[in-house]
Amino acid sequence: MKHATHIENPDVILIGSGIMSANLGAMLKRLEPNLSVQVYEVTEELAQESSHGWNNAGTGHAGICELSYTPTREADGTVNVAKAIGIFEQFEQTKQFWSYAVASGMVGNPREFINPIAHISFVHGPEQVDFLKARHAGMSAHHFFREMAYTTDRATIGAWAPLLVEGRGDVPIAATKMDGGTDVNFGVIARQLLAWLARQPGCGIASNHRVVDLKKTAEGWDVSIRDLATGEIRRSRAKFVFVGAGGGSLHLLQKSGIAESKGLGGFPIGGQWLVCDHPEIVNKHQAKVYGQALDAAPTMAVPHLDTRVLDGRKTLLFGPFAAWTTKFLHRKGSWTDLPGSIKPDNLATLLKIGASNLPLVRYLIQQGTQSMADRVAVLHIFYPAARAEDWKLIDAGIRVQAIKKTDGEAGIVHYGTEVITNPDRSISALLGASPGASVCVPIVLDVIKLCFPQLVTGAGQTQLKEMIPTHDVDTKLTQNAGYFHEIQRRTNQRLQLD
Repeated sequence: MKHATHIENPDVILIGSGIMSANLGAMLKRLEPNLSVQVYEVTEELAQESSHGWNNAGTGHAGICELSYTPTREADGTVNVAKAIGIFEQFEQTKQFWSYAVASGMVGNPREFINPIAHISFVHGPEQVDFLKARHAGMSAHHFFREMAYTTDRATIGAWAPLLVEGRGDVPIAATKMDGGTDVNFGVIARQLLAWLARQPGCGIASNHRVVDLKKTAEGWDVSIRDLATGEIRRSRAKFVFVGAGGGSLHLLQKSGIAESKGLGGFPIGGQWLVCDHPEIVNKHQAKVYGQALDAAPTMAVPHLDTRVLDGRKTLLFGPFAAWTTKFLHRKGSWTDLPGSIKPDNLATLLKIGASNLPLVRYLIQQGTQSMADRVAVLHIFYPAARAEDWKLIDAGIRVQAIKKTDGEAGIVHYGTEVITNPDRSISALLGASPGASVCVPIVLDVIKLCFPQLVTGAGQTQLKEMIPTHDVDTKLTQNAGYFHEIQRRTNQRLQLD
């Protein structure tokens, strides 16, 4: 459904209707009801790019099963689990705000956007089995992960996820499992929050509108927007702009001219999934199973076999498989996006990335030339008995890996989600990839604290505490098991995850 409500010269313009803009807009309006907010979205429907259900794995990233968040062992053989603990805590804060949204009537039935599902890590081969044992020792020592189970017993793994052992040879295998994981449809929760925002006074949403220019003024930003249906250019002014346009963020940052955009580049990677809808297979698998990273693959390409709940129906998804592309957006991108992003200030950075990441380039070429048989061969690592005829290949979203200079060296941002804000705090833009959507609430809360500090003091602080109880007690969830379980129990109850 096309949205076409315009607020003249609002306080805030949000570019993009994905999970980040949706949470930021809803939180701002809840903290300051008099704030005027306008959302512009390039597609006709909302949350159709990275947040769309088929364009991501839907994993509520909590560090439970993702081996890429605990990638290496220390010299003494232990595994550093600090990153997993941090991601778990951030996702809990995201759940807290969503549970508040449910309790306050901002959104509807939580089962439409979040469902409980076991999270499993699965490895094969003696070295990886030993690694997973050490990882489990580090994870289960923390109260976040105390219920995590570990086994090398095939019968137990078969009870957890039968497809993992069907037809498998005698190579050593191991798995960990926690029942506290989730499957999330980020597109649905984004659309529900935006629907609430659209009903509030002083708020508008216009889809099928592309922001084409940003110019800094003394009062804020002059924003030029093209109506894609008519070609008409509309101009608006705003005190604050948030660029949450996924792959489109880089171009808009470059148009803004802010110093923080200089030298930034983007490397787009397309995605594909194998999907199975056969009920007799789907019903055997009730988990999200993450495995070992593939050589030279970016963080987001760690393979996994997932139960998905989309539009009320369960399906199985395996991947992702990477694909070469020069587009920055899946639905509204152009093959000229990558060449058009190359500027004098980032050319040297991009050339250095290309020269120093030849394994990644080879990986993308190999991925793009795979046959269906090649992809099913990768699936056999998880599901040895899989038959090609039971699976279909679909295109998924595009992720633009941010490229920037760190300590004078060019590098691809494989991990993390970064917000760039200019010195006068009138514009913020989102870059990065995993864990992304799962930690949307802590990310946009940081934007609010930095750019709208007046909203988080006094009465605003009380309101924020109701929305996200642990936002101001960074160490309490990690150090106090009793407090953590108390807050999590209430959150899960509201979200029907208990």
